[in-house]
Amino acid sequence: MITAAALAALATACAVGSWRFTTARWTSRAPRLAIILWQSLGVCWGLATTGAMLAFAVQPYDAGVLPGLIAFAQGETPAQAWDPLHVLALIAGLTALAVLIAVLLTAGVQALRARRRHRMLLALISHDDPGVPGVRVLAHPSAAAYCVPGLRSQVVVSEGALKLLSEDELTAVLAHEAAHVRERHDLVLLPFAALRRALPWSKVVADAQAQVELLVEMAADDRARRYCSPRRLATALLRFGSAGAMPTPHGMLGVHVQNVMARVDRLIKPAPELAASVRYGFIALSVTLVTAAPFLWVIQL
Repeated sequence: MITAAALAALATACAVGSWRFTTARWTSRAPRLAIILWQSLGVCWGLATTGAMLAFAVQPYDAGVLPGLIAFAQGETPAQAWDPLHVLALIAGLTALAVLIAVLLTAGVQALRARRRHRMLLALISHDDPGVPGVRVLAHPSAAAYCVPGLRSQVVVSEGALKLLSEDELTAVLAHEAAHVRERHDLVLLPFAALRRALPWSKVVADAQAQVELLVEMAADDRARRYCSPRRLATALLRFGSAGAMPTPHGMLGVHVQNVMARVDRLIKPAPELAASVRYGFIALSVTLVTAAPFLWVIQL
């Protein structure tokens, strides 16, 4: 019972922490750190929520969550008799865990299919350009710049973007897209899209997904400004915003016009970095969250 209560308290703390985190103001100063913390909260919340139900369910085995589930799967006789409440908790816990896994796998499969179809389409409507080596040029008059993530990643720009941007601005945009590819931001966003699919009614989940999407763009901006002028990237974002950029295809990562001014402001007037003690504190919190729920799955309190 203590293990179930501890996991329930941890799940509640993660839910409240996520709700408070959606309004945090420091995240734009350290987007990568904020992304790690969001991922830690998500993993901990999922394991703690399902673990609380399963810990109560396997209580008749007088064992922890994982040992109790193994004993149940092997058909061992529990030390105490089952009652309807424990059976209901077992069904609810396994169902919730199965749903979380299923929506994650479904989101991943759909993204892979969308990217495969888009690569086939690009083979028909895009071409190489000596002026932008290694980049596929899309035959479209609207401005567009995005990447197709994966093992065979591609960076794509439209003919409209080539006409819209100066050479320096184009370099900045391509560096931004290369950052998405290098840091595999598609994998960062996948669990949040899956969780949104599982809990479409949750405002906290919607806000979390929106914030992580913005943080991913900020992280790519930070990587890009190592290779180009921040002002050039800022002006490129403003050009895309004012020109009405073409929407990024499903499953891809591209230049988003949402929250353009927030990104432009931090590029032109960067805020001071977080103090080292604050960074280490958030890293320690992330490690604690990632390890706490699995630890409680294994032991019995």
